[in-house]
Amino acid sequence: MPAKTQKKVAPKKRLPLEVVTQMLTLATSGFGLVAALAWNSLIQEIVNNYVKRFLPAGSGVTSLFIYAGVVTVLAVFVTLQLAKIKEHLER
Repeated sequence: MPAKTQKKVAPKKRLPLEVVTQMLTLATSGFGLVAALAWNSLIQEIVNNYVKRFLPAGSGVTSLFIYAGVVTVLAVFVTLQLAKIKEHLER
């Protein structure tokens, strides 16, 4: 049985490839952070404008608890959906 041949990247091209790979990782992380901050602002506004009006005055801890719950549910939902997509693509 013949051995699998692997593509060898020339030493000259290896450094630019590693740089581009790192830049892609950093850019993706940066955009992910910006998206997370945008969702953070949106959820805070929803809690402040729609939820706080039903709570008694001075209920800052309660509204923060609701906010944390919403963020947690959203994070779990997105994580589960992405895991399903990954599993489907691996088949």
